[in-house]
Amino acid sequence: MSGFFETLSGAKGIRAEGRSAQNIANYNAAVAEQQAEAERIAATFEQQRQAEAAERAKSRTRAQLGAAGGTGSPVAFDITAEEARELELENLLIGYEGEVRAGRAESQATLARLQGEAARLRSKNLARQANIGFGMQVATLGVPFLPGFGGTPSPTSGGGSAWQYSRNF
Repeated sequence: MSGFFETLSGAKGIRAEGRSAQNIANYNAAVAEQQAEAERIAATFEQQRQAEAAERAKSRTRAQLGAAGGTGSPVAFDITAEEARELELENLLIGYEGEVRAGRAESQATLARLQGEAARLRSKNLARQANIGFGMQVATLGVPFLPGFGGTPSPTSGGGSAWQYSRNF
């Protein structure tokens, strides 16, 4: 009987809509989590490419300094050390930016899940309201197949007091 009642009140459809919204949000969250993983993988790959390019650049600088005859000078050491620091910072920045993008995607996943849960709870509450509203209509108007509910009883029908029959729903 409760399934029939929920169908008549519209609550069943409202609940289904909430579950559907939650399923969509969970799917979006899963996609966002995959995006986060892809961002991390891409950043790691880019860091590796940058590290290889950095080694080539440092090797090229050492070769140029050697060709110029300045490999033993303190200036040459400062130049190579500064280049190494800059290249390492660039590598760290690539990793950091990748982690920021991944964190953003993970935040979107969390937000999507929360929105899905909120939609489900909202539909649950709307379904309760629909059931209560429908139940009140049934109780107020009366239903022919539910004797003793609703309608206006006559004093001769027996049972109940005048107070019970005079109150409004």
